[in-house]
Amino acid sequence: MKTNHYSTFLAALLFTVYLTAQPSKQLVEVIVSPNHTDWTYEVGEQAEFSINVLRNHVPIEGVKINYKIETDPGYREVKIWDEGTLSLNNKTKIKAAKFKEPGFLRCTATVTVDGKEYSSYATTGFAPYKIEPTTTLPSDFEAFWDKGKEELAEVPMNPVLTLLPERCTDKVDVYHVKLDNVQGKIYGILCIPKKKGKYPAILHVPGAGIRPYYGEVDEAAEGFVTFTIGIHGIPVTLDKSVYDDLQAGALNNYQVFNLDDKDNMYYRRVYLGCVRAVDFLDSLDSFNGNNMAVTGGSQGGALSIVTASLDDRIDYLAAFYPALSDMTGFLHGRAGGWPQIFVDEFTNKTEKIEVSKYYDVVNFARSVTAEGWYSWGYNDNVCPPASTFSAYNVIDAKKELHVFQETQHWTFPEQQELKNQWLFGKLKQ
Repeated sequence: MKTNHYSTFLAALLFTVYLTAQPSKQLVEVIVSPNHTDWTYEVGEQAEFSINVLRNHVPIEGVKINYKIETDPGYREVKIWDEGTLSLNNKTKIKAAKFKEPGFLRCTATVTVDGKEYSSYATTGFAPYKIEPTTTLPSDFEAFWDKGKEELAEVPMNPVLTLLPERCTDKVDVYHVKLDNVQGKIYGILCIPKKKGKYPAILHVPGAGIRPYYGEVDEAAEGFVTFTIGIHGIPVTLDKSVYDDLQAGALNNYQVFNLDDKDNMYYRRVYLGCVRAVDFLDSLDSFNGNNMAVTGGSQGGALSIVTASLDDRIDYLAAFYPALSDMTGFLHGRAGGWPQIFVDEFTNKTEKIEVSKYYDVVNFARSVTAEGWYSWGYNDNVCPPASTFSAYNVIDAKKELHVFQETQHWTFPEQQELKNQWLFGKLKQ
């Protein structure tokens, strides 16, 4: 495939991904608005929600609203505080009971217009910076991961770089990379500026799922060495159908594989593989030897924190809504982090709960020293805010959080722009 054709294909693919990641526009809009502009309250305050329904940007009145108020449920069921039906008018407001501890409360409103149901919600935070994690730190947590890193250090990296001419540009060389890892391989896409020099490095760690990767060519063109990895020990340039088959079959629900065995839990190889990726970046002649960052969202947000915790060669991290945070939340009456597993008798087993603590992002966040930039929203159902605040609140390193309250498990373009401004600025200073 010629370079210009490949670029056109990649642009179309990225545009499709962008569209699917954004909220869809509907004919009828249900708008739930808290009475605090930042959606944030102190413990003991009472949230009040205004509800409006618009069609063609014009308010609809007289329809029936079904509402419910509940603690932040993630995508599981939790305790409903209040529910009922009201007739909509331009002054429809619902008061919630006072919230008595740090956490999140959600109001959901649903209407039926011309036989079609429309729904929306707003999630309010109560003293979110005082939220404490429910998971606990195992006494041998540090020793466990030190042993893992020692095992990794005994495995030669054996890098194999394959130039991908169809992806290269006049400014950037692009390679498919294979590295030896504990229990297998790690693969990724390396992008290096063609101009001879020494550059800062950015490790991109992936969100959940199984997919091909294309590399961060534009970032490399701006003067960075970038390495985008997959985590499943398979090449990242195969046909998409291969990954779809694995997602539906052999790797379906991989995030809980061997959850009752800490030495063989799926993420052990993944977390150590991120350290191996840092080894590789650190070995490159094009890396300036300083200023290395890691970034990602969701599972990638989790891996960003984990990598920075395990490896002090990471100077900066930027994470969107980190998954795998405070996974035991559901055992304590609030939403736990993705994959939201402790909800039934099958998963609520002592050995699974105990093993989860060795892989919970909260316990890595406790020892992060890299300066960090973080962002998420209150409406996230996948990585609920109680879980992400649980990790953020235990970080002692220099940090900043940018809350975009209404976002769910997606970002506004402005968030991405802010992240890039911060990260690129730090790496080039």
